[in-house]
Amino acid sequence: MLGGMETSTSPRGPDAGSPRRGQVYAALRARLMSGEFSFRDRLAEERVAALLGVSRTPVREALTRLAADGLVEKRPDGGYYPSEPDLVGLRDLYEIRVTLELRGLERALELGTRHDPALLEPLRDRWRALRDDQPAPDPAFVALDESFHLALSQASGNLELAHLLEAINARIRPVRMYDFLTADRVELTIAQHLGIVETVLAGDLDGSVAALRHHVGESMEVVERRAARAITQMVLNRGRAPSRPDPTHPA
Repeated sequence: MLGGMETSTSPRGPDAGSPRRGQVYAALRARLMSGEFSFRDRLAEERVAALLGVSRTPVREALTRLAADGLVEKRPDGGYYPSEPDLVGLRDLYEIRVTLELRGLERALELGTRHDPALLEPLRDRWRALRDDQPAPDPAFVALDESFHLALSQASGNLELAHLLEAINARIRPVRMYDFLTADRVELTIAQHLGIVETVLAGDLDGSVAALRHHVGESMEVVERRAARAITQMVLNRGRAPSRPDPTHPA
């Protein structure tokens, strides 16, 4: 049942618990992000367990993790339902994100200071290693992406900028996961991150400002397009009757 679904572990670290739990989480996450369920589909443990051919326990744990990711929501009736990707405010939040990140670069230009190489050199080395051993496409790659931008902001010397950026990242994370579903986007992100950090280390802050602005804008366009496609599929699925669990499957 889990065959053919994405089963890679998260870049954050090994999955807590058994590999089976990580597989259930990844499989259900992939189905949600493809728009397989409609907004009105209650993700009952029995139904999802039958769909994936597993017991209810890993499903229960997966739903809890997916709620923390923002991909499902718990409604007043106590059930979990797919969350609708929020595209309405996405551009506004991206605008704030760009403003915060560019400010971290521009303040160094204005003050005549350098970004902290003690933070940037390990960051560069980490992304060189990712370039040489590229991870498979995975929505959880967003965690690595966020860590790059946060470290870049911290290296500017204004930690409050980094704190604000972290808060904005948390709000757009469920939608930004759509950016890392294909190998080409992971590869390009790694290349662009390396270009940015190497430019900053070289002291070319004008070049890094242009590179960062292009990088974030391109990401937003991909995220909007893919999330909109998933929403369309979820709306189309609204008209069908939700599949029922197999009554012969043990809960």
